[in-house]
Amino acid sequence: MKADTQDSGVSFMEKSAPKKFLKGDFMPLTKRKLTKETCEKFGYFISELGGTPCQVAPYYRNRKLVAQHIRFPNKEFPWIGSNNKVELFGQHLWPSKGKQLIITEGEIDCMSIAQTLGMKWPVVSIPYGAEGAKKAIQQNLEFVNGYDTIILAFDNDKPGKKATEAVAELIEPGRVKVFAYPPGMKDANDILKACKAKLIVQGIWNATDYRPDGIIEGSVLRDEVLSDVDVGYETPYPVLNKMLKGIRKGELYMLTAGSGIGKSTLAREILYHFLTVHKLRIGVVALEENKRKTVKAFTGLHLNYPLSISKPEHISNTQILKAFDETVGSGRFFIYDHWGSLRLDNLLSKLRYLAVGLKVDFILLDHVSIVVSGLDEMGTDERKLIDKLMTRLRSLIEETGVGVVAIVHLKRPTDNSSKGYNEGKAVSLTALRGSASLEQLSDVVIALERNQQGENSNESTIRVLKNRPIGITGIADTLIYNPDTGRLLTSEAARFKSLYSKEKGGDDENSDF
Repeated sequence: MKADTQDSGVSFMEKSAPKKFLKGDFMPLTKRKLTKETCEKFGYFISELGGTPCQVAPYYRNRKLVAQHIRFPNKEFPWIGSNNKVELFGQHLWPSKGKQLIITEGEIDCMSIAQTLGMKWPVVSIPYGAEGAKKAIQQNLEFVNGYDTIILAFDNDKPGKKATEAVAELIEPGRVKVFAYPPGMKDANDILKACKAKLIVQGIWNATDYRPDGIIEGSVLRDEVLSDVDVGYETPYPVLNKMLKGIRKGELYMLTAGSGIGKSTLAREILYHFLTVHKLRIGVVALEENKRKTVKAFTGLHLNYPLSISKPEHISNTQILKAFDETVGSGRFFIYDHWGSLRLDNLLSKLRYLAVGLKVDFILLDHVSIVVSGLDEMGTDERKLIDKLMTRLRSLIEETGVGVVAIVHLKRPTDNSSKGYNEGKAVSLTALRGSASLEQLSDVVIALERNQQGENSNESTIRVLKNRPIGITGIADTLIYNPDTGRLLTSEAARFKSLYSKEKGGDDENSDF
């Protein structure tokens, strides 16, 4: 005989079931350690359906019997009558108001606790199992709210804990407690069968105030106040270092600039510095370039030559391979081999693998806009898609502790200024393209400004737009891009690099540059 599931919460009548409700005898449930008196109190009796012995639990609506929940030996749980909007099991036995109400996941557990307490405290159970707990309480919320304290004693397993969270959200904060299970016990009847009824009493007295996940009582965090400060890793830019106190893991750094100003170059310089100076593990997700360009770009930084533009005549293949081994081939450098846009879930899984599986310290995500362009959610505008990306990216950072350096584009100026961002216009937070979440969910926002048509067209300015950890914002370093070396460094460092290359002629195999 096919039975309806216990968790369905819908009206049901077995085709082979009798037109009238079952009748039977009240008997002790010896294996369950439940007495005849307990079963009689709750109207729980033994009967037979279709020639098969069964246990029967009555369910009421407005104090009128409307359904019977059948328990067969094979653990099938059909219903007779209508189980739609029934009262909680045992609800008809208790007053509508009181000091304390205990709610269990099933009828057997309900009777186990009630029997242990000598039938002196109201105990009820939900009719539809853990999955239907929220619906059952919603249907009987007026009754539940009539009690000052509600103790939830759902099963001590994953579904039971999930049901506890769902039900607790329906009740006024401060009134819900969670039954304290002893180790190794799944439900109340397990405790009773183990002849440890006193542990049921202890579980009620030791019931803890319900707190949603993430809510922690402050006194348990004593060690946190003496914990080490998060390390801030220096970048190649001295003024920026002073303003940010370095770049830390577990934070999101957003880089922005006009088109062709040097966002990616700036990001690569920072990640290259982390790789070679601090010996950190880095992951590169460069969605706007193929892996060949990424490999050449980072190897070229080590050689002080733009390999992705041309092959140097003054640098041997041996030198190039040595530079490769010390950067991309170091065992601390990982690239996501992809070009173009992609699905968000796929991207987040790759970022998670970099952070958790490969234990990288920092990830470069270049860039946000191309990620959004790959989301095929029809009818959803760019702002909502960026909000979704930023929220999930922020959660990933908080969960894994990885540091992320991401690049985002600017929207076109809407004012009447004669200058655009490619002519040196100062960048503001409101200029970030797409959504306010780019600003709100980032720890630090850094802009690069340059007048591509000016007299000093290779000179750029770093501007800190947001600095949540430290609070200092404004203009930082002045950088020089040297097309001969492919480096974007501070004025002094850029001149040193250029002179070093000319003096050495690029043939020193031991050079770090």
